[in-house]
Amino acid sequence: MIHAGNAITVQMLQDGIAEFRFDLLGESVNKFNKATIDDFQAAIAAVQSHPEIQGLVVTSAKSTFIVGADITEFGANFAQGEAVIQEWLVNIHQIFNSFEDLNIPKVVAINGMALGGGFEMCLVCDYRVMAKSAQVGLPEIKLGIFPGFGGTVRLSRVIGIDNAVEWMAMAVPKKPDAALKDGAVDAVVADDQVVAAAIDLVKQAIAGRLDWKAKRQEKLEPVKLNQIEQMMAFTTAKAAVLSKANPAQYPAPKLMLDSLQAGVTLTRDEAVKVEAQGFAKAAVTPQAEALIGLFINDQVVKKAAKKHEKGAHPVNQAAVLGAGIMGGGIAYQTASKGTPIIMKDIGNAQLALGMSEANKLLTKQVERGKLTAAKMGETLTRIRPSLSYDEFKDVDIVIEAVTENPKVKEAVLADTESKVRDNTILASNTSTISITRLAKALKRPENFVGMHFFNPVHMMPLVEVIRGEHTSEEAVATTVVLAQKMGKTPIVVNDCPGFLVNRVLFPYFGAFDLLLKDGADFQQIDKVMEKFGWPMGPAYLMDVVGIDTGVHGAEVMAEGFPDRMKPDFKGSIETLYEAKRLGQKNDVGFYKYELDKKGKKAKTVDATTYELIAPVVTGEKREFDPQEIIDRMMLALCNETVRCLEDKIVATPHEADMAMIMGIGFPAFRGGPCRYIDQTGVAEYVALCNTYAHLGKAYEAPQLLRDMAENNKKFYG
Repeated sequence: MIHAGNAITVQMLQDGIAEFRFDLLGESVNKFNKATIDDFQAAIAAVQSHPEIQGLVVTSAKSTFIVGADITEFGANFAQGEAVIQEWLVNIHQIFNSFEDLNIPKVVAINGMALGGGFEMCLVCDYRVMAKSAQVGLPEIKLGIFPGFGGTVRLSRVIGIDNAVEWMAMAVPKKPDAALKDGAVDAVVADDQVVAAAIDLVKQAIAGRLDWKAKRQEKLEPVKLNQIEQMMAFTTAKAAVLSKANPAQYPAPKLMLDSLQAGVTLTRDEAVKVEAQGFAKAAVTPQAEALIGLFINDQVVKKAAKKHEKGAHPVNQAAVLGAGIMGGGIAYQTASKGTPIIMKDIGNAQLALGMSEANKLLTKQVERGKLTAAKMGETLTRIRPSLSYDEFKDVDIVIEAVTENPKVKEAVLADTESKVRDNTILASNTSTISITRLAKALKRPENFVGMHFFNPVHMMPLVEVIRGEHTSEEAVATTVVLAQKMGKTPIVVNDCPGFLVNRVLFPYFGAFDLLLKDGADFQQIDKVMEKFGWPMGPAYLMDVVGIDTGVHGAEVMAEGFPDRMKPDFKGSIETLYEAKRLGQKNDVGFYKYELDKKGKKAKTVDATTYELIAPVVTGEKREFDPQEIIDRMMLALCNETVRCLEDKIVATPHEADMAMIMGIGFPAFRGGPCRYIDQTGVAEYVALCNTYAHLGKAYEAPQLLRDMAENNKKFYG
């Protein structure tokens, strides 16, 4: 054994070839943490001290190659400022460069995932052999940063500027065929042949049949494009990337492009310094802090869900009650992930609608090449439409998705309970009605749980799993595991009207209605909040949700939280509802909707809206300061999020923030309500609440925030 460390071993194999093997002790995957970086440097020194080594094959002892840098560890460096980050990266570059500069051929055998720093490790090798099941890529842009271990420099020299920009800006892992086509890897082989193929390439290089030195030299020199070609490449790249990523919201793509452009005319050693400078600028942005925080929050949510696995019972057969758009979507999602489901309704017309919804979604998958016609057929056979309960004796869980009316739901749930086994779980897809209240109609409330999907089911990642007063842990666990099996992210919350997401959303709509009453223009509010980062402003969102749905939800929330969600005035939303303007449902709400050339509903301004709401506008019509609009809208939403933490509706800020990102489209680059408060400054945020407290209880700072401000605490350390 030439070297045996905590992360890497080096040993001779045959004919002067040594194996440089990544195997991080105590971890299920390889990653670049401090232990690996330190051992990497020591392993290189060991290779340098053994002149008998004529070539290296780089491998992984684990089922995946290297998943990337340990952002949970290295992220702490980002709080120390640009100078510290640059110094840290310069040291890492020296280590990566010293490996690349070893005067022997180096071939990497890529098994499993090689992402971020893992793929940058592959790029310092002279040749790359990829297993058929492997994936490679540089996904750092998703974290608000960009490749910092030399990735921008080497990838642009290996596959060209255009391809390198696409790889880094899209941040999507590449499968073998795509990687080979772009020239990022040199060979693709069967999984069990990847090490043997890498060894064979090393032998050929040692024998002089491959000019490995010339291949390495390309990475050490400037990119071989003249000035005009470079200008054209970057002009095109910037136009494409920045049209999709607003630099004010997502600065990392522009910083990446600037660093890449500045580095292509330089040698490797100079270019990596430029990369380090650009990386440091990205790493200290609030967007990077927020997006890295979301990555960590996602891990917290997944770990919380994983804890339920042992307490769940298997779901081999599911059922859904109600075959509307929501029921059809639930049936599609369940069946597409392999679980058979019965879809029950009271009439053939309704069942036909539900099957049509599932068929439409599957057809789109086939048209996009993501599904074969045969697989579509298999999925449809897992959905069994039914007018009766005859087959319900074998059902493990029933998801109720009938109309949002407590009396209707209570009747349907009680009827269903009498037709299923004693241990069958009943789950309601209600969006606002208390689970504890609905459970009063049941004989076995311990088997009853909330399972709130968001519309459209196939696109929205979040599922709220709601624990009622009598809900058993087995019911919660089984529902969580089923949601995961359906490809969703479940977050367990405790019961209250609106649960977590809608309880937080309705004060936001309330703030919108109050702004309109005070004389604000709904179009200005939409524009301001969309510029702030929301996918759509509140007026447009209300039209999409359905104004009738909004009015009904507001009534439920007003009953549950009258101190801050029961307005003392008649608002514009209720006024439009009374005028039978339901939003996109009937093509007229705050806006009018007409089909565009692509067959999608496009919104246009409707002067009638202003005429209808004029009687409920008591303030002087004026253009508001954009920051006042942002403050009033965000205070109401963020305060209610904090109250949900106070009331233990949601367990952690991590879960609260992830729920808002996934459930209502909170701007990801702002990290969620709790992160937004942290970045505003808790004391400053409380002072802002005091400024607007005269507007009502919704704007008053919760006691939790006042305590945090007094003790100089944050949600995230």
